[in-house]
Amino acid sequence: MHTMSVARTDQQPGRAGRVLRFPLVWMLVGIVGVGGVAALSSGGSPVLAVVGAVAAVAVYWVVMRYVARRSTPEIARARAGIQALLGIGLGVVFITTSMLMVISEFSFTRASGSVMATVASIAAVQLGAAVTEELLFRGLLLQGLERMCGSWAALAISAVLFGAIHLANPGATLWTGFAIAVEAGVLMGATFLWLRSIWAVVGLHFAWNTIEGLLGVPVSGHASPGLLITEPTGPELLTGGQFGFEGSIVPVVVSLLLALPMLIAAHKRGNLVPMRRR
Repeated sequence: MHTMSVARTDQQPGRAGRVLRFPLVWMLVGIVGVGGVAALSSGGSPVLAVVGAVAAVAVYWVVMRYVARRSTPEIARARAGIQALLGIGLGVVFITTSMLMVISEFSFTRASGSVMATVASIAAVQLGAAVTEELLFRGLLLQGLERMCGSWAALAISAVLFGAIHLANPGATLWTGFAIAVEAGVLMGATFLWLRSIWAVVGLHFAWNTIEGLLGVPVSGHASPGLLITEPTGPELLTGGQFGFEGSIVPVVVSLLLALPMLIAAHKRGNLVPMRRR
């Protein structure tokens, strides 16, 4: 009897239920919730970053289940590991290919300190950042927008906003904001539309930032000790200068070469939501 009662409520929601199920509403509620967790866990210890990532996933699930009243296949545990590994592989291919193309434009020296401690610290912090940012931008923003204006517009808007928030980072310029909008916003958006998995884009995001951090390259303007001390010696257009490799034109081009076949595959799979006709 309880199940039937719930079913009737789901089929005939009241006015408040209909308002909460509107994509703009649950998108904003989720952004506040997940963003709040990200704010509380950022800048702390690596352990806090991991705890924040777990809490962010829980908040996301609660918002989708009880506010949006929708299922969450994008964070399903089934095949989560495989999807994450696929994303990590994509991230490794992306950043190593891009870096190898201009490796002669950098100088590298070995950094002091514990290798294990450095790796563990960078990996934990970047995992926390990858999970919270992907839940915000690909989980909430992109999915909410595509229900209102279709996948193509949602991809473009979420990419622009992703680049825009990075304008507040140290050393950011209009160029670096544009570069991140394309290489990160478009590439990770395309990955999500292709696989419909948050774990895949988290893996990509995590691998990308972690490799940069281990190389001693600033991540979107934020420098931290890595296994190497890496200094740009070539033109800023190729190296990204002190902002980091995201400011280079090379990953912008490589990201587009990777994103295009993903978007074609997403279209063939029927994963793209058409623009709503009014």
